[in-house]
Amino acid sequence: MNANEQIEIAFVDNYRGFIYFFITICSYALGTVGLYAQPSIKQIQGYVLDTAEIKLKGVTVRLTSSSDTLVTTTAENGYYSFLNVGGSSIRLSFSMLGHQIVTKTISSHELTSYVLVPNVIMTTQNSLIEGVYVVKTIPVVYSEDTIQYNMNAFKFRKNSLLEEALKQLPGIQVSRDGTVYAQGKPVSSVLVDGKKFFGGDVITATKNLPADFIRNVQIINSYGDYANELGVKTGESEKILNIILKEDSKKITFGQLTAGAGTSDRFIGSAGINRFNDGQEFSAVTSLNNTNTSLFSFGSPNGVGERDKSLFDINDFVDPTDGLNNVKSFGMNFSDSYSEKTTFNASYNFTRKKNITTGNSLLRSNYIGNSISNEEYYTTINDDNFHRLSGEFKHRFKNNDILEIKPVFSYSRVYFGNLKRRLIKNNSLTNTGKYQDTSYQKNPNLDVNFLYSRSFKKPGRKLVANIDLNFNSQKKVEDVWDGYTSIDSSETPPTSSRFEQQYFIQQKNGTDGVKGAVTFTEPFSDYSLIEFFYGYELTDMTTSRLVEDKIKSEDLGKLYFVDSLGVSYNYRFSSSRAGLNYQYVPNKKFRANIGFAVQPTTLDGYLPREDLNYQYSNVNLVPSTGFKWRINNEMDWSLDYIGKNNQPNFLHIIPIRDNSNSQNIIVGNPELKAEFSNRVNTTIRKFIASRNQYFETNFAYNYVLNKIVSDKKAITGSTIQETTFKNTDGYYDLKWYYLFNTPLFNESLLFDVVGNVDYYNNLSFVNEKRNTTKQLIYSQSLQLRYSWSDYMESMFSTNYLLNNASYTWPYHTRITAHSVLMSGATKGYLSDYVTLGAEMSQRFNAGYESSFMNNNPTILNAYLEVAFLPNKLALLRFQGFDLLDQNKNMGTYSEYIGNDLYEAKNNRLGRYFMVTLNMRLQKYPKKK
Repeated sequence: MNANEQIEIAFVDNYRGFIYFFITICSYALGTVGLYAQPSIKQIQGYVLDTAEIKLKGVTVRLTSSSDTLVTTTAENGYYSFLNVGGSSIRLSFSMLGHQIVTKTISSHELTSYVLVPNVIMTTQNSLIEGVYVVKTIPVVYSEDTIQYNMNAFKFRKNSLLEEALKQLPGIQVSRDGTVYAQGKPVSSVLVDGKKFFGGDVITATKNLPADFIRNVQIINSYGDYANELGVKTGESEKILNIILKEDSKKITFGQLTAGAGTSDRFIGSAGINRFNDGQEFSAVTSLNNTNTSLFSFGSPNGVGERDKSLFDINDFVDPTDGLNNVKSFGMNFSDSYSEKTTFNASYNFTRKKNITTGNSLLRSNYIGNSISNEEYYTTINDDNFHRLSGEFKHRFKNNDILEIKPVFSYSRVYFGNLKRRLIKNNSLTNTGKYQDTSYQKNPNLDVNFLYSRSFKKPGRKLVANIDLNFNSQKKVEDVWDGYTSIDSSETPPTSSRFEQQYFIQQKNGTDGVKGAVTFTEPFSDYSLIEFFYGYELTDMTTSRLVEDKIKSEDLGKLYFVDSLGVSYNYRFSSSRAGLNYQYVPNKKFRANIGFAVQPTTLDGYLPREDLNYQYSNVNLVPSTGFKWRINNEMDWSLDYIGKNNQPNFLHIIPIRDNSNSQNIIVGNPELKAEFSNRVNTTIRKFIASRNQYFETNFAYNYVLNKIVSDKKAITGSTIQETTFKNTDGYYDLKWYYLFNTPLFNESLLFDVVGNVDYYNNLSFVNEKRNTTKQLIYSQSLQLRYSWSDYMESMFSTNYLLNNASYTWPYHTRITAHSVLMSGATKGYLSDYVTLGAEMSQRFNAGYESSFMNNNPTILNAYLEVAFLPNKLALLRFQGFDLLDQNKNMGTYSEYIGNDLYEAKNNRLGRYFMVTLNMRLQKYPKKK
């Protein structure tokens, strides 16, 4: 019986109730839709004109009735028509950028099988966005690099936060830990009215801003300030969330207080105050809790110290954080416009996060005639104090030159403790022992970015300069104890021996870097321009390492340092890039770029004690190309090529033989070359306005020259493995994702399809033999979201994940693991003041090596919310998390690279019940 059949039988036998619940809800939803169906079919048509009686093309006409929602656009002669219209209470809405919206209602006595609507006259008004298209059953505005959601067109419960509102927007998904995904990619930064909010921290904005205050939400494909100033968009983009406040919310003071307590000593408390005053903003938030909740992600989609998440887990109702956390945090943000030409923004965040994690892992390394397995049971303690201070200053001079300065200072102080019990075996040796590692680390970091844009009278001519400065240092002291008893069964009788070592390690690292770029653009014709650019990058790294053997120091009665483990090393990476780029834009539907650059690189390493130099030089020839073509009003296609250098890090190049972990020795290679990646990326987007649908697919191919890979060997007659690094060619990866959003029957039932296919051709060396690991990861998600009037919201999702890995050495091995996730969530509004909700997810795993990876946990959460006081300013929440107490088994992780198989399980937060009281306060200015 294969793995899929096992999953199906287990699900049917053990979870018939879940299937019955799912079918019942869907049947009720479809039945409700059917109740509104009307047998009477009508044809409705008419014309749209402007005030000069000129017929308008491209006006969006939206029709709603008791059973239909239809969208069309006017033709060349201003004509529009709707066929096969059902239902009554027909309402027409006419919208076009630059014109005021017009609405028409067709009364019931006017309804016949054929209705000719009187001419609609549209008057002009100012508009900020050009070339937009309204899709979906609610207004969603698409432009070249921006998708804008009109929040007034959505139904949100009063006092909902932005995080809850985002979950109802098509193409946007929010995980339980607050990570926001837009069109399949994580959102990396956030703006409020075009300005950084809390340094761009996404979670801070989504967990604090009320949805009632927001007029629009924009998802922007940003290429950075440098590209925005030039008007030449090349390279890879990132997703940015821009929040546009309503006009009556630009002057308001609001805040919240939250306190909660629960079983298992769970607690949470938070407070926040926000003041918006026509461009001037001040916010302060603070929190303490042990429920794995954080108000800050520090601009990173994954937060500090978190594992990368995937879209497969987006509808899993587990707590995704390994271990148990106690988090204390505080932050404040201030921004102001001192004049029409000068703006300033500053933010400060502090978080203390103490994490305690227990778990176990299996690492198996296969060699010819030998297999080394390492089973570990461990406890780690991580106490991280993190400060971050950021600012942004922007000034526009009288001649329209622009100066931007963005400093970011961060400081972390980390205590780390790790205690492992290990069982390491090969064919003849068994080692049983402990490994303990305790360290203290301080890490200040300063980044400063300067941008200057020189304006000219000639349109299209620009000179832009950009400088990035980085100063980073790290001081670390580490106490490592390693001891085990070894039993050799190859001898008769078996012999045993004892190994023990204790090192005290003092290490200082410093990294200083500068990146500079100057670009000049000159119009070549009415439709094209030429870009000349030069960039320079310099990175200086220094490290010093002093290792004391504490056992020998105690024996000798004086300090004893291990010279072979100590190091004083200087490293420099320099790269320059010069070239030109030609951009051709004949119209608003087509844009093409083609360019070429020469990029010489140099890596220098120096060991002062040994007076040894290492040097590597290379010249990369980098062609670049890209185009974007709007095929028609509803479809566009883009294609880009990107070349990029990746330099080796400290672990790769530091020239020492580090045996502080006696079973896994690391040897740096100072002669490593820099990698050079070649990436081809193409995207197709389709907006089907008449069906209210959106489709997007992306394919990327990445080929890396001089890929840095591991070079591992087993030490003969032992369980010790030694790893160094080398460069090789042949690595590549292929990535494809697709998504499709559509309403089913009407706008109350939304259907989403999201899929990912990733293929990796990984390379490594084992015992001097080249090894290829081919890995295929396939993920498919189907989701239904249903809103029944104002009384119930439901979501049903099914996800499938395939992880297939095979490697060629020492013998052909294949690992095929499957995961299926089914989830459902329902929220019912029993009255205007009482809300009842439940969430359930069921996961099935099969095909993994370790038994702890093949568990099938069920997660069930439930809550009851009661609102009271005027305007529902108080909310009392009764919550039960993980009612079946199975989340604690969900911290699993697997990795298959080279000849290694690694699987691990960590503890997570288990069942608890909690009562929380939330108070929302807001004050509008007095009307004069």
